Amino acid sequence: MTPTTEATDRIELVFSLFDADGSGYLELSDFDLMSERVVAAVPDAREATADRLAGAFRRYGETLLNELDANGDGRVSPEEFTSVVLNPQRFDATVDEFAEALAAMGDPDGDGFVARPEFVSLMLAIGFQRPNIEALFQAFGPDGEDRIRTSTWADGIRDYYRPEKSGIPGDHLVPAETR
Repeated sequence: MTPTTEATDRIELVFSLFDADGSGYLELSDFDLMSERVVAAVPDAREATADRLAGAFRRYGETLLNELDANGDGRVSPEEFTSVVLNPQRFDATVDEFAEALAAMGDPDGDGFVARPEFVSLMLAIGFQRPNIEALFQAFGPDGEDRIRTSTWADGIRDYYRPEKSGIPGDHLVPAETR
């Protein structure tokens, strides 16, 4: 399956954000650094929820290295990243775990909803730009209390990694100048 232009743009953006040290490659240390920043973004989260998210980040990095690091150098190039992340058969379980853990992190009181402040804090910690974050939150259709369902966000994360998807809420995260 050939990925849509939008899917490729989304993946290029997330690669640049996950490359937390700016080396041009993804290494396990990038996922540890990203995990620390994101977990710190919601200090009211339950410890078990924070640990779950940290574990999901670690497994995300380990999955990439296990799947792609053929030469054993401990890093993944942008090309290698795109090849596995846009291959649902190889990456769906990792995305599912990450989606559920990140959405749960945004729901510190466990009521099944993510309020805008937690959503924005988490997405800023990942490195997305605030106007894009706000557009995404609006695209998810917040309720009268300015919240979205955790399941809506988790599903949006899953869609973000689907190679056949275009015109999805996650497309709002890609800055207009790169589309």
